[in-house]
Amino acid sequence: MVAHHTAQADTGASLIRQPAVRPGKARPLAIARWLWLVAVLVVLMVVVGGITRLTESGLSITQWKPVTGAIPPLTQAQWQAEFDRYRQIPEYVQVTGPAGMTLADYKFIYFWEWAHRLLGRVIGVAFALPLLWFWWRKAIPQGYGRRLVALLALGALQGVFGWFMVRSGLAGTRTDVSHLWLSIHLLTAFLTLAGLAWTALDLQAAARTGDVRTRARVTGMGAAVALVLFVQLMLGAWVAGLDAGLASDTWPLMQGRLVPEIDWTQGPLRVLTGDPFAIHWLHRWWAFVAVAALVVLARQVRAAGGRKASIAIHSASGIQILLGIATVLTGVALPLAVLHQLVGALLVLATAWGVHVVGRRA
Repeated sequence: MVAHHTAQADTGASLIRQPAVRPGKARPLAIARWLWLVAVLVVLMVVVGGITRLTESGLSITQWKPVTGAIPPLTQAQWQAEFDRYRQIPEYVQVTGPAGMTLADYKFIYFWEWAHRLLGRVIGVAFALPLLWFWWRKAIPQGYGRRLVALLALGALQGVFGWFMVRSGLAGTRTDVSHLWLSIHLLTAFLTLAGLAWTALDLQAAARTGDVRTRARVTGMGAAVALVLFVQLMLGAWVAGLDAGLASDTWPLMQGRLVPEIDWTQGPLRVLTGDPFAIHWLHRWWAFVAVAALVVLARQVRAAGGRKASIAIHSASGIQILLGIATVLTGVALPLAVLHQLVGALLVLATAWGVHVVGRRA
């Protein structure tokens, strides 16, 4: 009788210790690798988007055709029709037209906007089709289906925000896109990138432990650092949208002063959200607040056993500061400005990695 009860107790204990894996063909490691591939495409998307912005190519395509827009003009007549539509918007009438833009010039800016949109379509397909396949094969671990669908929806929303951004520069008298819509568009891309990395890291941990309940959580410290970095990324997007990088080509002083002259008569809200000099100044100095927060995070990450993640955070943040200064001193040279945006995306990945390490230990 005692032996019988002992056997029952041992059986119950073994059931309690048994990993909570989804029955069937769950493949967390394969899904994690797929998500990292999509993350690489998103980083590339951020880079191409930066080139599109820096070459003033964002308004070259004046229509949104999610399907047929994947095919560029193929004949001279089609090119001329696209150019004629572009010639009707304020940017051409007030800026590029008087500067003497030719059809050949237009083809150059058209290419970058078309490539940016095409890459967005590629990312959508690269996410949606494998997701359907994994779902059909019942390979998605329990509890991850909704998260993957949410990431797909977030990617689609980012595309919608991109069109709202373009549309903001086509109406009225504006000759450029709204810097506010540009920041929403870019920050959604960064949020998607962080979500992809976080989910992939969770799945890799689940594959190691055999338990899909092995998930990290966002600690208070992690959330605080993410907020500080969010503000810096938002300011960077505003700098790009307002061409505020051209407000000064000296560092650390602006106009020979630590704090530049700013017209506060337009109101504090307008100054802090739309004045190029104020935004430039805030972006260059908030960067050091962000670096300080990231250094604190990196120390926690190292203490939690994440040496590689700590090195990634230190390296990305340090390189980003140097690239930012170099971009200013060169008057926003295209290669440096693009590298600055690329390392910004890598910094988002490194931060997500570090917050995940700390959150997994917690």
